[in-house]
Amino acid sequence: MIVKVVAYGIARDILKSADCSIDLKEATTIAGLKEVLLQQYPDFSKLASLRFAVGEEYQTDSYTLVAGQEVVIIPPVSGG
Repeated sequence: MIVKVVAYGIARDILKSADCSIDLKEATTIAGLKEVLLQQYPDFSKLASLRFAVGEEYQTDSYTLVAGQEVVIIPPVSGG
């Protein structure tokens, strides 16, 4: 199944694009997506944390993805 991944900030820099399509096995969770991203983009392992949102809501690692969903990567944020 294909999901669209949208990235902001440092995650966008790692992907070298604002978005991409990732081919996953059926019934893959956010945790499974993280594993695929780490394999394809090892620089994600350098980040202290990553959050993922689907449908404008943050999701946990156990959330099961379905084909065609858009997953947004929210990188760590700093500021004052």
